Amino acid sequence: MSRDARWQALLELLVERGRLDVEEAAAELEVSAATIRRDFDQLAEQQMLVRTRGGAVVHGVSYELPLRYKTARRASEKQRIAKAVAELIAPGEAVGLTGGTTTTEVARALAVRGDLASGSPALTVVTNALNIAGELAVRPQFKIVLTGGVARPQSYELVGPLADGVLSQITVDVAVLGVVAFDVTHGAAAHDEAEAAINRLLCERAERVIVAADSSKLGGRAFARICAADAVDTLVTDSAADAETVRRFEEAGLRVVAV
Repeated sequence: MSRDARWQALLELLVERGRLDVEEAAAELEVSAATIRRDFDQLAEQQMLVRTRGGAVVHGVSYELPLRYKTARRASEKQRIAKAVAELIAPGEAVGLTGGTTTTEVARALAVRGDLASGSPALTVVTNALNIAGELAVRPQFKIVLTGGVARPQSYELVGPLADGVLSQITVDVAVLGVVAFDVTHGAAAHDEAEAAINRLLCERAERVIVAADSSKLGGRAFARICAADAVDTLVTDSAADAETVRRFEEAGLRVVAV
């Protein structure tokens, strides 16, 4: 197992359990205790966990796993969701994409759509996510609009008044939201209030709103609210979504696509 894969596995275990012992982690990953101690020390130096005697605990009360360590989680579900979202976008439209692993997959699905291989432009993509802008900027058929702002290292998203200033001057046909949680009662939410504020503004500037969220995000709550459920037109999720949860979203007036 490579170091990056090992670190990803350690962080995911830590998020799930809140605390890990060296011996426990070594047994789970089938590596030596010395390797785990070294990993814990290096991750602690990056402020991604807090070292304890004999193990580690999550860094802070509300923990957000950085984007680069989330890319492999529920990857197949996210790719199916992304393909379905991409099919809901028409050539020539202006599309707003928030940051996140699922919206990154949406950007990749748009990039390989055959009917978007040409045009002037084939799509206009507005995003506050540095990684999404970087991936799509090499596609000459896409017009890329990147907001200003201050970069959050966890999600590569730009936030703050500079991002507000750009979004307040434009409109888009569709906004695609990546979320931490989505619930009929509590709406769509993120970990960070600054990200939530930018995502909320993007929704307000859109003709229609799509939430792209795997089934693990449904029915949950998170710290910072983005928008109410009735501000969303379509939810695209995976086929493991709970039937009762899907029914509640549909009763609230959302179109639900489960793939």
